[in-house]
Amino acid sequence: MEALVSPLPVAVPAAAVPHALTVRPAGPLGGVVTVDGSKNACLPLLAAAAATGRHVKLDNVPASADVQLMLGLLQQCGFRVSYPVGEHASLILWPGTPSPTPPELPHAAFIRASYYLVPALLARYGSAVLPWPGGCLIGERGMGEHFRVCETFGDTVNSDDRQYRITASGRRLGHVRFDLPFRSRGATIAAVLRAVVADCRLTLGNPNLSPETTTVLAALQEGGWDIHASEEKITLAPPPQPAVGGLNWWVPGDKVEAGTLACAIAATGGTGRIEGLRGPDLRLVADLLTQAGIPVTVAPDAITVHPGAQRGARPLRAIASLAPDGLDADFEPALMALALSLPGTHLFGDSINPGRHTNLLPQLARLGAHIDALSPTQCRLSGPQRLTGAPVEATDIRTGSALMVAALTARGVTTLTGLDQLRRGHADLPGKLRALGADLTELTR
Repeated sequence: MEALVSPLPVAVPAAAVPHALTVRPAGPLGGVVTVDGSKNACLPLLAAAAATGRHVKLDNVPASADVQLMLGLLQQCGFRVSYPVGEHASLILWPGTPSPTPPELPHAAFIRASYYLVPALLARYGSAVLPWPGGCLIGERGMGEHFRVCETFGDTVNSDDRQYRITASGRRLGHVRFDLPFRSRGATIAAVLRAVVADCRLTLGNPNLSPETTTVLAALQEGGWDIHASEEKITLAPPPQPAVGGLNWWVPGDKVEAGTLACAIAATGGTGRIEGLRGPDLRLVADLLTQAGIPVTVAPDAITVHPGAQRGARPLRAIASLAPDGLDADFEPALMALALSLPGTHLFGDSINPGRHTNLLPQLARLGAHIDALSPTQCRLSGPQRLTGAPVEATDIRTGSALMVAALTARGVTTLTGLDQLRRGHADLPGKLRALGADLTELTR
């Protein structure tokens, strides 16, 4: 299956990488734009590909920094990556040859999703040694449930201040059954991938069924695993015969990028179509905007935002939830930025990422936003509010994207720094906003 491969992208000199951008109000946004593949879906798919031990061609891979880092970690573990010529955003992950000893992976500390590599490392080396995961600093996001998953499979977990070590038991497992105490997406995917490398049956109760999870389940199903999922449980059984040959998987479009762009169009009173996504993944956001007087139509592969004649018809109530039909926490910051332009008193909550409001609210306040913190994870605001451009910082991915939405409605110039955070989750979100008519200018050093 290995084809001619194109060379790896040429490194861009650090001085040429934008370190800040300016945002000026430019009137209603409009047009058609296509989102990139989802970073949140791509990272577990790459880990799933590594866990299968087969070569996997992955299409619609985003060029975000976190994805590039994950690919680098996989290559350090002995996997090979090739890029088919003429196929934009595609790659092939090959099992390659593992090194004689487990690699040191210090850069895994810069990405939250590095824990997805544990099953593949256990399969290759019998143990996994990783630094504590990093990523966005949005509150305590412990590893307890991930460790419990491994211990349920008989693995041994040890940790200190710098790293954690998981050692596989080596026992042949038949059927592993357990329930999660809450619907953790990371722990759900970790359990599924651990069952894949153990080649055993799994019954997992109280699972997370977000689109990112079901994408991994569907991909494994294509590879021969027998999988059934419901709100109550996920069951998984290995293929009846040893799996051979390659797999072809697709990274779904970035629902969070699409939601951010929808909020930007809505905040400016524009109309626009966002393509390249699974429309149903935006159904809840579309319903919230429609109820607020900003009609959004959902197609199988796109959403369209229309000008609202009754903006603020109903206040926004955006409370993040891990329930199967709940609001993904990553939508909440952009919705909050939109609410600053809408009449009414709006309520927001994110107990999943308890430090996110600590990042976001002070930055919005620099633009003149008045937001009442009801608790560390809940806040309320009344709109519309008049914002004024000011220097702000993207302290995490979603704070950065929300600040761009808010800046589009502010008077004067907003200067956004911290673009390295934004690039972790989006290959070029500013470019997509410019395609819709936003007045954004990138600044290099």
